[in-house]
Amino acid sequence: MYRVFVRNWWKRNTSWPNGLEPDGGARKTTLEKNVKTEEEARRIAQQYNAAHTLGRLSRKAEYEEQ
Repeated sequence: MYRVFVRNWWKRNTSWPNGLEPDGGARKTTLEKNVKTEEEARRIAQQYNAAHTLGRLSRKAEYEEQ
């Protein structure tokens, strides 16, 4: 089973260059849980990413095995 989620890869921090600090450990917001196959999870994440702009904080959909 897989979980599809979104998170920001950067956070605002004025003391860092460009005002952004890496934040790969940011909170994950679930889009779908209990996705049965990796292919389906990948498709859901790709559809989300195609329909949404990354924005300044680089918000992206990803998936992980549960």
